[in-house]
Amino acid sequence: MADEPEKKVATSKEKMLRGSAWMTAGSMFSRILGALYVIPWLMMLGRFSGQANALFAIGYNIYSIFLIVSTAGIPGAVAKQVAHYNAMNEYTTGRKLFRSGLFLMLIMGLISAAALYLLAPIISTGDKHAIPVIRSLAWPLLIIPVMSLFRGFFQGYQNMAPSAVSQFVEQVARVVYLLAATYWIMKVMHGSYVTAVAHSTFAAFVGALASLLVLAWYYLRKRKYWDQLAENSAAELNVSTRDMLLEMVYQAIPFIILDAGITIFQLVDQYTFFSMIDDFVIGTRATFNALYALFAFNANKLIMITVSLASSMAITSIPLLSEAYTKHDFRDVRDQVDSTIELFFFIMIPSAVGMAAVAKPLYTIFYGYDFTGTLVLEFSSYMSIVLGLFTVVSAMLQGLYQNRLAIAYFIVGLLVKIGVQYPMIYLFKVFGPLVATAIGFIVASYLMLHTMNNMFHLKVAELVKFFSETLLFALIMYAICVALQQGLYLFLNPANRLHSMLVLVLVASVGAIVYGYLILKSRVGDQLLGSRMAGLRRRLGIK
Repeated sequence: MADEPEKKVATSKEKMLRGSAWMTAGSMFSRILGALYVIPWLMMLGRFSGQANALFAIGYNIYSIFLIVSTAGIPGAVAKQVAHYNAMNEYTTGRKLFRSGLFLMLIMGLISAAALYLLAPIISTGDKHAIPVIRSLAWPLLIIPVMSLFRGFFQGYQNMAPSAVSQFVEQVARVVYLLAATYWIMKVMHGSYVTAVAHSTFAAFVGALASLLVLAWYYLRKRKYWDQLAENSAAELNVSTRDMLLEMVYQAIPFIILDAGITIFQLVDQYTFFSMIDDFVIGTRATFNALYALFAFNANKLIMITVSLASSMAITSIPLLSEAYTKHDFRDVRDQVDSTIELFFFIMIPSAVGMAAVAKPLYTIFYGYDFTGTLVLEFSSYMSIVLGLFTVVSAMLQGLYQNRLAIAYFIVGLLVKIGVQYPMIYLFKVFGPLVATAIGFIVASYLMLHTMNNMFHLKVAELVKFFSETLLFALIMYAICVALQQGLYLFLNPANRLHSMLVLVLVASVGAIVYGYLILKSRVGDQLLGSRMAGLRRRLGIK
């Protein structure tokens, strides 16, 4: 049974691979579903799609801020601290931490929900239509903090399946309600698009409730096993509830700052791009709005699908590194850091390069054919590797209790971004903010990796070799995909959404086959995935 303790103790690498597989699958399905629903949703809204999309964005931008406040980085901190206490055989303390956090999350959820609901008329920027949309997003704030805490608790036990499954169920429930409500309001009742948007945003509550029910079911299944662990724990620590909550908040602060790192860089673009681009490009505010939307909204929504892969690895690595660090098993720490970086290269590089290869049909399917938009998406796809790397290495540094260094390096990267923003916009125009973001995150990531190398003496030569081989195979895949795509467009219309969908499916399938064959044939992935690769080669008849 899934909830029985394993007969064989899994190694850190096996736990990391299994956890990453669960989190990657859950995150990928959720992100893809979260992107695909936009197509039928906008179609149902018809001529109101522009206004509806703007209302949806206004509501969610404000909601995101309240969501960060309401969860306050606690779930990540709980995962880290539960793993820390479990490594000390203090399972009772970990359970106590969870119960204390549950109370804190209930209070934070209530305060945030009430504040968002009451402040809606003030923060709606004078748009009366935005008020019901914003208020509909107060309801999920009642549930999501508690739901996130459950996920953090499971992750502290390196049990990623509940988080992944609940994430997928949350997205399915949200999208089903969103599309069904929009169809009923717009097509059956011929109602207002404002009402449709309000129900579309309320769908976050439906999704969160479904997710919480899944997590509660998993919790009840595992409770007896956890009770056994608690009965046999050392029980030598006597930490007061007050001290536990203070420690939780202290550990949560870096998670808040670093989890919002990409968003903070995007805010720099939001408040500098328009004034800076005006110095170099002749155009109206509407022209600049359209340029800004290309990289800040359109491309960003798609590349976050691949960046979510890195987030999955980051979530998995934190409790594992915390456990090994607590045990002072620094060799295991080094091996985990090496394996996490290799796994990042193995998954992220072909995903990002693959998205760049199919940028034209992908952009056309979602937003319609646009030459500049396609180029921005392709460049953003490459940049997603840098965003993902920062996400992973900053999480690893937090798992190793180097919170201050992680924040300091992030601030250095942010200052670099601000410093090069103007010259990059001068040189590269609409691509300038993306180049500046890449430079800033590269600096921050390098400083973090350099610190970890100094602390644990990473196998740099092996990492560089693995990176080079993975990149080479990704570039071969890219060349084949682009050639195939160009050949298909000799017969198909690149501006047609249906034709673009056909091109995307064919090219992406060929790309996956090419990369998979090269990895299996070269045995590059064997050091990471071991016998799994040999078994797959045997079944496919690859020597």
